[in-house]
Amino acid sequence: MYFIVYGAIRLMGKREIGKLSMFDLVVSIMLAEIAAFVIEDIDKPLFHGIVPMLTVLVVQIVMAFLSLKSRKLRLMIDGKPTVLISKGTLHRDEMRKQRYNLDDLLLQLREQNIDSIGEVEFAILETTGKLTVFPKNQSSSRGNNASGKDGTINSIQKARKEKVDGFQNIKYEGLPLPLIMDGKVQDHNLELIQKTRFWLKNQMQGKGILDFKDVFLCSIDHNGKVYVSLKDEK
Repeated sequence: MYFIVYGAIRLMGKREIGKLSMFDLVVSIMLAEIAAFVIEDIDKPLFHGIVPMLTVLVVQIVMAFLSLKSRKLRLMIDGKPTVLISKGTLHRDEMRKQRYNLDDLLLQLREQNIDSIGEVEFAILETTGKLTVFPKNQSSSRGNNASGKDGTINSIQKARKEKVDGFQNIKYEGLPLPLIMDGKVQDHNLELIQKTRFWLKNQMQGKGILDFKDVFLCSIDHNGKVYVSLKDEK
């Protein structure tokens, strides 16, 4: 059973031994319970554990493959990141929705050597449960490097009270914005930086890309630099 569980984890990929999403956690618990069920009762045939483990393994691999093709499915399975702090301001409603108390928040801030909420520009609760923190001095230094050219962070700073992938009431001064994901244009993010599909198409044509569907990921950073990764890149 040890080698069977080991082989199953290997087949499911390295993600299973990293930061687990809710789906990954359920799969890991089920594998452990099935293995324990067989080990505790040695009179039961081994295939009573192997068959359900193979079933769980197939379900996980199929779901992982489908989630690569569909962002909507990824969001449905793993959920969305949640902003808990922006500009030093706590979002209590979001904390209440996630049942995330102040002790949890302060603990994770201290683990990142931050002792005051006022020092935080953004604090984002990831789908894995990890808290990603952007200190104010980090974001301000990024903002000081922004130029005034068209499409730079100066355009991004104009955004107010927009909702982007669950991020609400935030200025994206230090966070890159995805403009294309899995070949699909993120129109709400274009609106956030006050740009159009025509502008985005010109950006893609400047890089020799004729169709949005050929783009795996396109994002814009705080300096207005556009990053592009094609679907057929190895």
